[in-house]
Amino acid sequence: MKEIPGGVCAPKGFLAGGIRCGIKPSSQKKDLALIYSNSFCSAAAMFTENKVKAASVLVSQENIADGKLRAIIANSGNANACTGVDGLAAAKRMARLAADAFLIDPSEVAVASTGVIGVPLPINVIENNIDALKASLRDDEQGHADALEAIMTTDIRKKEIAVEIEIEGKTVRIGAMAKGSGMIHPNMAAAKHAAAKHATMLAFITTDASILPSALDTCLRRAVKKSFNRLTVDGDTSTNDMIVILANGEAGNQALTEESKDCKVFSKALDYICTTLTRMMARDGEGATKLVTVTVTGAESEETAEALAKSVASSSLVKAACFGADANWGRVLCAMGYAGVNFNPDMTDVVFTSSAGEINVCKNGQTVPFNEEKAKEILSQEEIEILIMLKEGKEKVSVWGCDLTYDYVKINGDYRS
Repeated sequence: MKEIPGGVCAPKGFLAGGIRCGIKPSSQKKDLALIYSNSFCSAAAMFTENKVKAASVLVSQENIADGKLRAIIANSGNANACTGVDGLAAAKRMARLAADAFLIDPSEVAVASTGVIGVPLPINVIENNIDALKASLRDDEQGHADALEAIMTTDIRKKEIAVEIEIEGKTVRIGAMAKGSGMIHPNMAAAKHAAAKHATMLAFITTDASILPSALDTCLRRAVKKSFNRLTVDGDTSTNDMIVILANGEAGNQALTEESKDCKVFSKALDYICTTLTRMMARDGEGATKLVTVTVTGAESEETAEALAKSVASSSLVKAACFGADANWGRVLCAMGYAGVNFNPDMTDVVFTSSAGEINVCKNGQTVPFNEEKAKEILSQEEIEILIMLKEGKEKVSVWGCDLTYDYVKINGDYRS
């Protein structure tokens, strides 16, 4: 497996584009994106489990039910959530506009939105610019870049990746883009024929692999479980979270099934893509200065390890301590204590580590002498890790988050303006 340029346009047969149509009048950035496949696609998706779901989620859940899609249309600047029947009609209209542009059925189009909740979506500006959106489609890196810009909101860093693998002697490519900086605590479940967990997190993945919808769904579920659903920026699960993958089969390999040996090769590559995007999101958390990885080892079960790691990564006090480079390990154990799972605090060790080294700050649930200056140096790096050793089993889980800074409050204090 090797990384390549091109994003969602790296696989054969995919085009992408993005334009500004003025969904949020105060913004001058691109705000409408389209991804389209020249061929029919197997498809899989996972969506927010928030009980308050955006209209785009409801429409896309219905359209993905048969495991087939051809296109994704997405807007930023407006979440189209809590907008009632008019919002649902607008989301359906988005799908139809994209479908009519290519003479396909609206059920072959996924719809995604991100932005402010509770504001009617100005569907008229989308309708007035659908021809320009179609004209923006390209099969190169620029097409990918334009679409990526169009789905970004408070993002500062781009989240994109593409890889190349070999299956049955055929070159297979997988490309991806994502957005998400705040309201990130994905809890996604699959659609009717599948299910995901927490963010507004949008992720779109394309591949020219030939793979059955059922196998694609299985691979996506596995990848999301180990990546996006182990991501937290602020503990808020969005109304709009969505990840969609399209596979058009243009690589020419024999269709992968869940039993195929090469399905594991594809699944491993998809795991890598999702984990990479997850780390990018955590690093770009609103106002964040540090990527924080929390790793629990020696747990009796994967579920226990994940619950403990998430509790620590989600703790505002732990996140604030990371921002201040304060080796306040007591906050780590405190967060573990209210995670709702059993563990033995008297057998727990805590280590802080980064490119500046590592330092043991807690042994068997108690403090150990350590150099405060060295600890501060370790926690002052842009990427830090909190290692928690339980000594109760063999399971290991990593969760990704970020620090909590003054800028997070500033960004979210005037988000609507």
